[in-house]
Amino acid sequence: MRTSHRLDSIPMSGIRKMFDLARPDSINLGLGEPDIEPPAAAVEGMNEAALAGLNRYGPTAGIPALRESVAKRFSGFGDLTAGNVMITPSGSSALLEVAMSFLDPGDEVLIPSPGFVIYGPHAVLAGGKGVEYRLTEGDFQPDIEDIEAKITPRTKMLMVNNPSNPTGGVLEEEPYKALLDLADDRDLMIVADEVYNEFVYEGVHRSFIPRLDRAVVINGFSKTMAVTGWRMGIAIANEDAMEDLVKMQYHLCASPAMPSQYGILKAMPGLDGYLANARTVFKRRRDLISDRINEIPGMCITPPKGAFYAFPSFDCDISSADLAMMLVREGLICTPGSAFGKYGEGHLRFSYAADESKIEAGMDILAATVKKIRR
Repeated sequence: MRTSHRLDSIPMSGIRKMFDLARPDSINLGLGEPDIEPPAAAVEGMNEAALAGLNRYGPTAGIPALRESVAKRFSGFGDLTAGNVMITPSGSSALLEVAMSFLDPGDEVLIPSPGFVIYGPHAVLAGGKGVEYRLTEGDFQPDIEDIEAKITPRTKMLMVNNPSNPTGGVLEEEPYKALLDLADDRDLMIVADEVYNEFVYEGVHRSFIPRLDRAVVINGFSKTMAVTGWRMGIAIANEDAMEDLVKMQYHLCASPAMPSQYGILKAMPGLDGYLANARTVFKRRRDLISDRINEIPGMCITPPKGAFYAFPSFDCDISSADLAMMLVREGLICTPGSAFGKYGEGHLRFSYAADESKIEAGMDILAATVKKIRR
């Protein structure tokens, strides 16, 4: 059976590729999956909903009570109503829905590099083209001059990920304003992936919610509540864009899962306390992995300010793909920087969503492997 040219033209995720190659006893610092338990209220709410028979189709945009709760939670960033919110079957599907709703064949999308692996393929699946723009080394801020140089008459969309996967970078005020100025001047649509907004350890989160005239904001519950298997996301947009997104979502899935929505809804009132504990856990792990990496000759990292990824550079004479493969053979799963775009080469991504014992053991393997290479 012959696959479509669209699907043939995009690669398999480098994150999944490394996971599939690993042996069963490997230390997994590859997947961004929190190992902490979800809020108890979320599990209770989902079970209660299922037992009460709420297992059928629901509203395409999500149940009204959850949309209202989300609007209230994010209203600190700007004026929102339930009409600005759509519940989606994952943040990833929300991003694909945006691409399918607003891109025409031949349109170009500016995507961060290093940047999350699905942005470019989503542009291609929608008939467009991804164009990588550079993030600055060290603090991983958008290189505004590089973005300006890559804008063409076909450029329609600008992807921003804040905080960033894979780098852990948190968008600072100057580039935040510069991105909005560019979007206004060149009539660009900003798609802001903000799924890690609750995991900022230094600085503040600058959301694009205040500019829904120019931006669509994507968020989700998978990371926030450690329910990656529930596949629950959020799209936030102005009412005109929302009408289009709801139409696209109907044709994609009809409606998001009902019991999961009720579980999320029940956990929303106690979310701040849950997240305060989660941030304490992840910050401690961030400090641990950053210290261990910087003790290894030939490797360097500035502690990331957000998310739960470390993206160190290395100066060994080897590609990131080959180094990651060596580490897999030694029992450590990570992701090569090249999986995140051409500007990711010379780096590795480690997730510190795993516990301290796994981080310690993984860094022992990293240190021993790099030492062999540098001999």
